[in-house]
Amino acid sequence: MSDILEVKEKIEKLRRELTHHAKLYYVYDSPIISDYEYDMMFADLKRLEEEHPEFFDPESPTQRVGGKALDKFGKVTHKVRMDSLADVFSYEELTDFVSATEKTVDGIVWSVEPKIDGLSVSLKYEKGVFVQGATRGDGIVGEDVTQNIRTIFSIPMTLPEELDLTVRGEVYMPRSVFERINAKREREGKALMANPRNAAAGSLRQLDPAITASRGLDIFVFNFQEGDLYIDGHAAESHTETLDRLKALGFPTVDMRIKTDSVDEIIAHIKKIGAARDSLPYDIDGVVIKADLLSDRALIGEGTSTPKWAAAYKFPPEEKATKLIDITINVGRTGVLTPTAVLSPIRLAGTTVSRASLHNLEFIRERDIMLSDTVIVRKAGDIIPEVVSSVPSKRDGSEKEFSMPDRCPSCGEPVFYDPSEAAAARCTNLSCPAQLSRGIEHFASKDAMSIDGLGPQIVELLIDNDLIHDAADLYSLKANDIACLERMGEKSAQNLISAIEKSKSAGLERLIYALGIPNIGEVAATALAARYKTLDACMEATLDELIALDDFGAITAECVVNFFSHTPNRELCERLKSAGILTEAVKQASSDKFAGLTFVLTGTLPTLTRDEASEMIAAQGGKVSGSVSKKTSYVVAGDAAGSKLTKARDFGVTVIDEAELLRMIEA
Repeated sequence: MSDILEVKEKIEKLRRELTHHAKLYYVYDSPIISDYEYDMMFADLKRLEEEHPEFFDPESPTQRVGGKALDKFGKVTHKVRMDSLADVFSYEELTDFVSATEKTVDGIVWSVEPKIDGLSVSLKYEKGVFVQGATRGDGIVGEDVTQNIRTIFSIPMTLPEELDLTVRGEVYMPRSVFERINAKREREGKALMANPRNAAAGSLRQLDPAITASRGLDIFVFNFQEGDLYIDGHAAESHTETLDRLKALGFPTVDMRIKTDSVDEIIAHIKKIGAARDSLPYDIDGVVIKADLLSDRALIGEGTSTPKWAAAYKFPPEEKATKLIDITINVGRTGVLTPTAVLSPIRLAGTTVSRASLHNLEFIRERDIMLSDTVIVRKAGDIIPEVVSSVPSKRDGSEKEFSMPDRCPSCGEPVFYDPSEAAAARCTNLSCPAQLSRGIEHFASKDAMSIDGLGPQIVELLIDNDLIHDAADLYSLKANDIACLERMGEKSAQNLISAIEKSKSAGLERLIYALGIPNIGEVAATALAARYKTLDACMEATLDELIALDDFGAITAECVVNFFSHTPNRELCERLKSAGILTEAVKQASSDKFAGLTFVLTGTLPTLTRDEASEMIAAQGGKVSGSVSKKTSYVVAGDAAGSKLTKARDFGVTVIDEAELLRMIEA
């Protein structure tokens, strides 16, 4: 008996220590033991738990760092609809919202709190034990991400009382974690994550929970959804009471909350939160204003998709002044020369910005930008850095006018200037190294041949060592050729060769897109493959035939004919065929349910990527188009749907959301 007690005590001690160290690492970013020490403790605990299943505990660290990777996420129907909020963008709009609401209920007390920029989820507990986590989805149906939610160490797996309840929170990636991950990705030559919000969303939707566990996600719980907050079942009266109670139960809740019945105080608190925005360890994109009394909310009521008792004040795009140190020239894979601003680093919308595209010379002239200028920078949509303007009043006479180069900075050949184009500068040398590397990067990209591990740095490495001169050379590489290169080794080399070999079966659709034919995106590549079935047939397609295809115009058709009319391009295709690449269409519909129907996707869908939705439609025999016409059968609209949605309404095309598309597929 004493031996069993010793085992139990050791298990409990390991659980306490691992939980402590995991929080230090994932939540506070300040580990005090090495990864090796943590892994050894973890392995010891896992072994003891397997030997003694009678001591199982759902809150054990072994239950929170993964398990078997999923094939896909299951669907969860929310018992309480997870609505989004109506946005206001100025203090005038905010005042109008408050005034309109107070016509229904006089003297409303408002709760004012930061709006965390992350991914909304629901957490369900039964008898005080966490049983399910789900994404918001379309507000009605979300994805079951329970195993991934378990990896967030600030979420309690058990509550101090046996309560049945569901809460809503916002999963986010702390800024320090985001910067650490991006620094590691940069060292490894991987693409950087755009911002903490996208990083959090992508991390939570990993099919392998172990990957999610490595991303250091955190959460703030901001709403009580349904169930019992108290063991005796009595109901809370206000939003503030629910949050205080949830905090007492162990849930992390956001600070900087106030209650007020004054519009002036609401605005003052918004300004206070905005001033503190840069110093917060997490990203916010606005401030939420909610009626605090739950009885007031019931009186005010709900809209069709947003509650009438709440609104989100959205911060305007953050703008900052910084110094323009230099302007460098980037040569794209099509030969276009693009000027890029090199900036004195500044922090914008949660990330450090040191570079921004200047597009072309016309853009620079319109904004009166000079070398050594002070410039105003912002992030478009809080994602893409852009230079808004120069600040002439800051000039001291050292500034100089910028001119585009006469010769390509990559190959030294003369640059062609076409006055009819906005992006007028172009290198026409097909052997230009910059075009070669970027062309191969495109060829290997996820949506093209999907050669895992062949990133920009590896492409440059292969080119610099004279191992590849075009895409076809990839398929004659041997592991011994690259194992001895810098940053490579036998295992890395073999993995790359395996990925190249695997890409041979990508199929005609991906191959056409991978070739980099001007104006041929994924939709046009799919249309070509569907019409001609083989690469040989595509190479012989006539202009008249191509113009007759849906989604093809005269310019696109000419690009295809011109591409295949050049001897070097035809020779490349022949070498790819000789390498054993599949040059036939492989996508076959598993159903004819959508036969004859054309869909257009617009906006951001709640749970599906564009590629996933397109593949699901194609699997049912449907077609996905990139533009709306009177022949379009359905437009599938998500958040921030743009001109395609407007055009659909003008043409009288049926507009559906993701949930309706899924219902049509499953019907």
